[in-house]
Amino acid sequence: MSAAAAPVKPAPTTKGVVAFLKIPKDGAPYLAGSKCSKCGEVVVGTRDVCGKCGARKGVEAIKLADTGKLYNYTVVHRNFPGVPVPFISAIVDLDGGGTLKGNLVGVEPDPAKIKFDMPVKVVIREVPQKDKDGNSYLAYFFEPKA
Repeated sequence: MSAAAAPVKPAPTTKGVVAFLKIPKDGAPYLAGSKCSKCGEVVVGTRDVCGKCGARKGVEAIKLADTGKLYNYTVVHRNFPGVPVPFISAIVDLDGGGTLKGNLVGVEPDPAKIKFDMPVKVVIREVPQKDKDGNSYLAYFFEPKA
């Protein structure tokens, strides 16, 4: 009788921190959304039913825009232990539809230097932390559009 083989551990991989951050095998990572063909509503993530008009058919998967405008923000001064502060938590209206919350980087966390409606772009970066299996993670951020 042979001893049971040890389970094969899969090789570390790169994952998105959220389900709507897609990492295709060929091509650049992107944010995915859904668009209703009946009313045109665009939302972040996958939907089967339109939340605006209630359509149960014709909600299609789309690639969201990588540009938008700053809708609102707050400068965070207190957070969980180990999370560097201050940082800017932002809400962005993406060009073409969809609203997304994330961190605004590349700007000093000073309200005098942050303007509502300022053009921003979505940037996708690897975060420094890895999970216990050695997997890397990609996250999205916003930075001012040059």
